Amino acid sequence: MSQVSSTFIPARVAVMTVTSHRTEEEDSSGHYLRDVVTEAGHQVVAKAIVSENRYAIRAQVSQWIASDDVQVVLINGGTGLTEGDQVPEALLPLFDREIEGFGEVFRMLSYEEIGTATLQSRAVAGMANRTVIFAMPGSTKACRTAWENIIQQQLDARQRPCNFHPHLKK
Repeated sequence: MSQVSSTFIPARVAVMTVTSHRTEEEDSSGHYLRDVVTEAGHQVVAKAIVSENRYAIRAQVSQWIASDDVQVVLINGGTGLTEGDQVPEALLPLFDREIEGFGEVFRMLSYEEIGTATLQSRAVAGMANRTVIFAMPGSTKACRTAWENIIQQQLDARQRPCNFHPHLKK
């Protein structure tokens, strides 16, 4: 299976915002992710706002993982250290494989922006049922850092030397 394509291949993406207080109207990070995914040529097939509850998060992500319609899940929020930050605990049991490099690179890039405060980010990613899942902090700035510097390139089938397309469900 080739790692790189000569043509753009759109991915089917679901966007989740984990929050205890934001509404759809106030979901600037979710809107940002929806917009940049669409602008890049991918298709947003689902969007949800989920409460800070590991079982609610896990239930929604599990539905998307099981669906043939979703190849990529982008999650914003719930990756910090407060009691409500439950995303890593919700996701880790679902992963077939964790993508440790995502959190490492995200924190490296964030260090340039926010210094040692990046230690409190528990950004995480993994693969489950041929679906790639990226979870990042809930600020729009953090979403922009993750999208522009990591995720966008890795969802582009033309990205060399490799990208996630060969690993996604068809």
